[in-house]
Amino acid sequence: MLSLNKTPAQIFSKAGKVRAIISDVDGVLTDGGIIYNDSGISYKKFNVKDGLIIKYLKKANILTGVITGRDAQAAKDRCNELQLDFHFHGVADKAKLLKRILSEYKLDKSEIAYIGDDINDLPILVHCGLSVAPADGHTAVKERVHYITKASGGHGVLRELADIILYSQG
Repeated sequence: MLSLNKTPAQIFSKAGKVRAIISDVDGVLTDGGIIYNDSGISYKKFNVKDGLIIKYLKKANILTGVITGRDAQAAKDRCNELQLDFHFHGVADKAKLLKRILSEYKLDKSEIAYIGDDINDLPILVHCGLSVAPADGHTAVKERVHYITKASGGHGVLRELADIILYSQG
């Protein structure tokens, strides 16, 4: 469980400015595992606590979105179920897409929190007001983010960040 009183003050300061949370999928919203059945259909496991917090973020007028490099139907279905404000799948250049999102939603980089776990997330992580990696993220990513969650991918990473943001914004 997240201990808010052990979260550094500078993280609360950055979290207080956030107007949008954007997340990767594999390794963040899932544990990064993919299960294939004999017919070649893939399955992903998502954490219900990550889903529950979305409605509270919406009540606080915080946009929610996904940018993922994989193009998986299970991820699309989950994003639709959660009624995210936007979700993009099969994205090769996440940083380029971030520029489009900033323009479309009239956001500044300082108002974006991004959660990513692997090296393909680095180009976007280094351009966000609050960059976050799960506890089991790639070392190169964890060395460059503002905050490393206590949770590992697929075990409430989004929830942990959302709790910090919601707390910091009252």
